[in-house]
Amino acid sequence: MIPPETDAIRVTVVGAINVDLTARVSRAPSRGETVGDGVLAREAGGKGANQAVAAARLGAVVSLVGAVGDDPDGREMRSSLSRAGVDTANVQTSVEPTGTALIVVDSEGENSIVVCPGANSMIDPDSVRLPDQEALLMQLEVQDDVVVAAAVQASGFVAVNASPARSIPEPVLSRADLFIVNETEYAQLPEIRNAPLLAVTLGAEGAVLYEHGIEISRADGLATVVRNTVGAGDAFAAALVIGLARSDDRAVALQRACPVGAAAVADEHSQADLGPLDDYPAMGRG
Repeated sequence: MIPPETDAIRVTVVGAINVDLTARVSRAPSRGETVGDGVLAREAGGKGANQAVAAARLGAVVSLVGAVGDDPDGREMRSSLSRAGVDTANVQTSVEPTGTALIVVDSEGENSIVVCPGANSMIDPDSVRLPDQEALLMQLEVQDDVVVAAAVQASGFVAVNASPARSIPEPVLSRADLFIVNETEYAQLPEIRNAPLLAVTLGAEGAVLYEHGIEISRADGLATVVRNTVGAGDAFAAALVIGLARSDDRAVALQRACPVGAAAVADEHSQADLGPLDDYPAMGRG
């Protein structure tokens, strides 16, 4: 973990912590079909954990607010996060089991996911505490009262990865400095179109950044071998938030986040083995 006396960006992530049970298959089964060539892997996941680990590996000082069960999976998730350099002091322990994601990944790296939230649905919003002036990154895999509690406390830069797409509580909508969505989520969430900043990821085509509905920057995608798309958006979000929170030029922040996302796609794990943010080139059209 980066020592606290450095001038690294500090980020608090609020979100889900899951055990990912991933079946890799040549092709995903269709409805009612059984595919028998799967290879099973069990590893750390959850959008909150993925983004926290990505931010830590990119060079930020990171703490995570979430919950795990009082079970072997919960203890392993805490240990995994700590090994990645994430402060888990604000990870709560729930009577519910640790969350689980059932993931199918095909030979092209595309995935389908079923999430069983478990402890993620039991985070106590009254126990959410945020350091002053620290960047905040949240997703929507946890309950509304948790993201609202974080949003109203936040005094620094606030980013919301609006995934999975659902109605966004007004205190979050009015407080967020940045929303991050993919194309599908963008279509489902018209209420964020006029946000102060809105990043829309376009898969292999890169990403676009809007300011109050006006396009201000566009970044090209980076060609790579696709092994797993599960953590790509999480790595992109972590990179973009760090760049903007440290006052990088907004076009540069977007252009650097795309190669980070590409590096995650090329890694078979949901929590990709990333290097420092500045090791990634700023690529794109500006």
